[in-house]
Amino acid sequence: MLGPETRRLKTQVALLSVCSNSLLIALKLVVGLSIGSVSVISEAIHSGMDLLAAALALFAVRKAHEPADDRHPYGHGKVENISGTVEALLIFIAAAWIIYEAIHKLMRPEPLVAPGWGVGVMAFSALANTFVSQMLFRVARKTDSVALEADAWHLRTDVWTSAGVALSLTAVWVGARFAPHANLHWLDPAAAILVALLILHAALRLTGQAARDLLDWALPSHEEQWIRDYLTGLKPTVSGFHHLRTRKSGSARFVDMHLLVDEDMHVYKAHDIAEEVSQAIHQHLPGSSVTVHIEPCAAKCDEDCLAGCLLTEEERNAVRLRHAHD
Repeated sequence: MLGPETRRLKTQVALLSVCSNSLLIALKLVVGLSIGSVSVISEAIHSGMDLLAAALALFAVRKAHEPADDRHPYGHGKVENISGTVEALLIFIAAAWIIYEAIHKLMRPEPLVAPGWGVGVMAFSALANTFVSQMLFRVARKTDSVALEADAWHLRTDVWTSAGVALSLTAVWVGARFAPHANLHWLDPAAAILVALLILHAALRLTGQAARDLLDWALPSHEEQWIRDYLTGLKPTVSGFHHLRTRKSGSARFVDMHLLVDEDMHVYKAHDIAEEVSQAIHQHLPGSSVTVHIEPCAAKCDEDCLAGCLLTEEERNAVRLRHAHD
């Protein structure tokens, strides 16, 4: 369980995202409707999805830190995974709407009024979201928060789409001043379609990242490898290990395994080994809940047991011989 300082930090940065997105929605809608820019309006819709995502993230980081109870014995960590998945699905909806509106405007192009205002609000949006997304990424990595990372990717996508819209509006603006007869108004809906495609790309990645832990995927390979290397280093106290299983729920990790020890080992010594393993994994992977099942090693190895056996063939034969004599 993460401490109150971590919970406070996650809540503060999620609240900052909510406030910044609320301001950007208002600015984009006012400017987009004033100048008749579908790309700016599409960006306002995009920020609307970001706001909803930020609100979900704020709820998720608060809910996920509630302690385990009778109905939720493993805690509430998967609320963050659900939040991240919903956020990703919302992006698909926003992208579909943007493409629909942009195609409609490509078929019936309309001149923009004062596109310079659009350039200004898009530049401001890109700068603001760069700052907020960097904070979200930093806190998400520090606290291993799925919900905050999804929110950060929402805003990072908005940075690039805002920059793209700003460039297209700049081209229309400059073209109107230096090449008034050139038809550049198609750049606005074209930029909106590009925005939508970038959003869809982000949504596909976010969906996979957020939803996989709902299916109890194993921990990342480098984390599992650290556990295996650590257990291997326990020889000769530990003869082997098998049935290593890992999964993640929000920022919480769950690890369980079977450890093989000498069959004559005292139960107190075996208990101390289990405690040592649990504490070591928890220290290296904060937020881990570790379950260790101790088994006597009789060297009657099946395929699963051999995969994590730490004994040489000579040592296994010695154990079998001693067990046969007993």
